Amino acid sequence: MTCTRTATLAVSPDEAFALITEPERLRRWQAVSAVVDLRAGGDFRWTVSPGHVAAGSFREVEPGRRVVFGWGWEDSAELPPDASTVTVTIEPAPEGSRVTLVHEGLGEEQERMHGEGWTHYLARLERLASTGDAGPDEWAATPDPMTAVSAAEAVLAAVQPVLRGLTTDDRTKPTPCADFDCHAVAVHLMGSLVGLGAMAGVTVVDAEGTSLENRISVLTAQAIDGWRTVDLDGPVTGPRGNEMPASYAQGLLPFELLMHGWDIAQAAGLPLNVSDEVVDYLRKITEPLMPSARERGAFGPEVSPADDASPLDRLAAYAGRTPIAA
Repeated sequence: MTCTRTATLAVSPDEAFALITEPERLRRWQAVSAVVDLRAGGDFRWTVSPGHVAAGSFREVEPGRRVVFGWGWEDSAELPPDASTVTVTIEPAPEGSRVTLVHEGLGEEQERMHGEGWTHYLARLERLASTGDAGPDEWAATPDPMTAVSAAEAVLAAVQPVLRGLTTDDRTKPTPCADFDCHAVAVHLMGSLVGLGAMAGVTVVDAEGTSLENRISVLTAQAIDGWRTVDLDGPVTGPRGNEMPASYAQGLLPFELLMHGWDIAQAAGLPLNVSDEVVDYLRKITEPLMPSARERGAFGPEVSPADDASPLDRLAAYAGRTPIAA
């Protein structure tokens, strides 16, 4: 079966093509993370929503006009990578450009599900093209199933708009972390992501020279991919050379990203929209690690949250942080 959807974008065809193919643009409306080798025969792989990774290869690429690629899902027997075909055609229109997406090679249920998905994401693409901001994606807010890896992807999706909203003036603003301004927290977070990737056995490479949002997104995605393959029944080597259960250690990635994302959001006065379900999950899986983390100074003593504190602010208080406003 075939699914066809269209969208009218208030941008030129070249800009529309960029929104559909470039990782930094894809993260604004469709993907949490994306890797793209944009050439015939090149591969793509992007996390569309937490826990759901689409992959395939490009078959035809006509810049500004047309792109054809195989489509499927990792860990899917019904529709594995490259098992179906997506053709996106871009034409000039009075409003800017018209995008037509045709998804072929789907079964009946797959056509229904992908039809809902393309309707959802193309509406976000239209909103991005017209306003510059697609807004938070509710499909990325609460993973199902909830794991440390999918929680990390949900946190990344929430932190990305904060990073995109930073200005040069925010660099030197104080954060809830004593002696760390906003820039220092971001640098510390990037170092932590490299270390957390190493714990999972992967070398995490910084995309230096690009935006802060891109650098942290790329580093986090690499670390997440490393943790996908870790044997959670075994140990990993901790930050000080000590062994710890992998099932505990994997929770450090989403927790570190969330707490430092919160620090940055507090400094810049920007909202950080994380679902209560993700916050509750991270509280539970990090409790076994917190005593040793406090001993080595990674987190301060727990503080009392305000009576009307949100679940996220209560989690920050658990990690020894007080909101800037307080």
